Amino acid sequence: MVICLTLYCKLSYLIVRGVNILKTLKPFVKWAGGKGQLLADIRKKYPKNIDRYCEPFVGGGAVLFDVLKNYFPKEIYISDVNAELINTYITIRDNAEDLMTKLLEIQNAYIPLELDERKKFYYNIRAKFNDLKVNGNKTVNLEKATLFMFLNRTCFNGLFRVNSKGLFNVPMGSYKNPVICDKENIKNVSEKLQSVKIVCGDYRESLKFIDNNTFVYLDPPYRPITETASFTAYSENIFDDKCQRELAEFTKIATSAGALVVISNSDPKNSDENDNFFDELYENFTIDRVSAKRMINCIGEKRSKISELLISNYEVIAI
Repeated sequence: MVICLTLYCKLSYLIVRGVNILKTLKPFVKWAGGKGQLLADIRKKYPKNIDRYCEPFVGGGAVLFDVLKNYFPKEIYISDVNAELINTYITIRDNAEDLMTKLLEIQNAYIPLELDERKKFYYNIRAKFNDLKVNGNKTVNLEKATLFMFLNRTCFNGLFRVNSKGLFNVPMGSYKNPVICDKENIKNVSEKLQSVKIVCGDYRESLKFIDNNTFVYLDPPYRPITETASFTAYSENIFDDKCQRELAEFTKIATSAGALVVISNSDPKNSDENDNFFDELYENFTIDRVSAKRMINCIGEKRSKISELLISNYEVIAI
């Protein structure tokens, strides 16, 4: 009885502290540049309390779901320019049951197939998704979200990449038994997203939300560390050095509003120790270099450790 009571007290304490240990809550998609491996370092940057949270480059949402699992923000704003990704967030929030039904149907049709049949199935789905992406309207949003999640769970490395025409062009991956419908996680994500404002749009739109009580996490497309390492085609838009400079100006505006801001990006010094692009761009900010594993490489042994940047404005605000 004493043991049970002690356990109950510990569970109650953790729940009050905002730690939901009874539910899984994780990204529902694989995403290039996902921050799962850097969460331990990013958590060190979290404020003591998070009342308002803003993530304008939400991507797969590893940091978002970590915040939602461990804090209870009163207001949350997330956005991304990837329309298909944002459509899927909104569909999970507003129509999770129908989405799970369709995902189970497509999972049950795909898993039993032999390799050649899987390839035909995959490329038919990819063609259908691209057709809906170009010619569809709001009436096909549920179907687009279903196909988007199927492709994400079965394509090569879980990448989302489009060509110059905006068409998804990632080949099929080699997963033997992919989990296309994770019902428990989808239900939990849907529950947590109920109070979240989800926007498809440019990061600058979030300035209307950001104030002196907001924690902002920015995870833009990374600046390539080599000429051959560029992977910025999450959408039809390219995020070049001009865009990186504009983001730095945005960060200064958010800082002047009193927000706490953390930014992730690549470290140019991985390939050129004299490249001070970000050191100069954020010269008045705190820049921490943390270790990460390069995730996008078809050869496993080439996924080596590199340095990434965590840039924060906390000292700026404290002055």
